Amino acid sequence: MSGALITFEGVEGSGKTTQMMRLGRWLRRQGRKVEHTREPDGTRLGVAVRGLFKRPGMQPKPLVEVFLFMAARQQHVAEKIRPWLERDRVVLCDRYADATVAYQGYGRGVDRDLIRELNARATSGVMPDLTVLFDLDPAEGLRRIRGRRLDNFEREKLVFHRRVRQGYLEILRAEPKRVRLIRAAQPPDVVERDVRAIVEEFFRGA
Repeated sequence: MSGALITFEGVEGSGKTTQMMRLGRWLRRQGRKVEHTREPDGTRLGVAVRGLFKRPGMQPKPLVEVFLFMAARQQHVAEKIRPWLERDRVVLCDRYADATVAYQGYGRGVDRDLIRELNARATSGVMPDLTVLFDLDPAEGLRRIRGRRLDNFEREKLVFHRRVRQGYLEILRAEPKRVRLIRAAQPPDVVERDVRAIVEEFFRGA
């Protein structure tokens, strides 16, 4: 495959989705062919999975959450991500394999080695070439999303979101070449500049 998979990760309210769209527009101006997607709802099956987490009273067990997201991920890779990469696209994905490690592994306490093994199978080996991690105090992130309709994860207590953030920082420490940190508390235009710098550096070295 000759394309590139760039994933965007971070706690709730970190601004990653907005910045992903900004980066996509900028990359297109540079002449690159770009595709946007997100997890778990990058496919029709994934949309159905996402819907489960919006239903009041629907609370799957932690390991069930893992299996649901893995099913959506395998469909996503087979239906969208791998074909795009094979057509030399730059694929920008809002959350991917790291999210399950952070949310279900660190947040819920599911065995992280198991999650990594399942990720390897669910992605068929299609792992990110670059991951941009938007780091933000979860209290600030939850403040930012106050007022919108929240899903089951967004309604979790602050302590859960702090564990998720810690999980992301552990992933960064383990893979500093792939995962690059963005300080998401900065003004959006500064964040956008920093994201572009990271992506430019990535393409220069590719």
